[in-house]
Amino acid sequence: MPEIPEMQALAERLDAALAGRALERYEPLGFTGLKTAEPPADDLVGRTLVGVGRRGKYDVMDFGDGLRVAFHLSQGGRLDLEEPPKATKPRGSVVRWVFSARGENGPVGLLFREHGSQRKAGWWVLGPGDDGPLAALGPDVYDPAFAELMAHGESNRRLHTWLRDQHVVAGIGRGYADDALNRAGISPFASLSGLDAGARSRLLEAIRTVMADALVTERQRTGALSDAKLGDRFLVHRRAGQPCPRCGENLERVSYESYEIVYCARCQTGGRVLADRRLSRLLR
Repeated sequence: MPEIPEMQALAERLDAALAGRALERYEPLGFTGLKTAEPPADDLVGRTLVGVGRRGKYDVMDFGDGLRVAFHLSQGGRLDLEEPPKATKPRGSVVRWVFSARGENGPVGLLFREHGSQRKAGWWVLGPGDDGPLAALGPDVYDPAFAELMAHGESNRRLHTWLRDQHVVAGIGRGYADDALNRAGISPFASLSGLDAGARSRLLEAIRTVMADALVTERQRTGALSDAKLGDRFLVHRRAGQPCPRCGENLERVSYESYEIVYCARCQTGGRVLADRRLSRLLR
């Protein structure tokens, strides 16, 4: 699932390509894509896009006067810039926004589609004073409020779970949780309440550094965000059995029904291999 680096770089690319253009029309291509009824999406037509920003894992298109479109890519959502706009309906299409010409450049289409069989990606039209799904998000990774929480919070939940809770901190998913915990040398099963001040500071720095490094890489991506698979950007996540980037020992995994946690036993758990439910089932 795209996280802060991917969504931030995407917002920057979309802002550069679309800001200052008027929305000429939108074409709903999926029945479940639009998550709101008020204000109506028709209110967007004819309005000029002021800019594109990010909040957590959401990108937000600002049409002025408090009218915005927020979209979430979920696991398989992707965006394609079309110059000129197309009339096709690729598999998994959610919506196509068509923007006017700008200067010497012709009109541009923005196709929102979703790879795979899940239909969880969506978009929201938000009016003044209504933040919709954004209202429930925790502070951003770079927000001082998150640093304060890291320094003084007393959660007993497992860190990997806690960091992925969007009500706690917005924008971290499984991928960068794996990478940041490895960089900090902290077990994914440790709790915030069990960390001393040094470990808390080290984890905060690791989270921000991992995100910043990934953003540098992500800004080099050409086009929008259309690759079906985005797993190559991680150093630890999805790399069980490969060498740890810190010590070279083979990375371990803890498998769940729909995802896995990857970690280094030497660097993060004092040499202890965490119980793997998948392996436990096979040994029964």
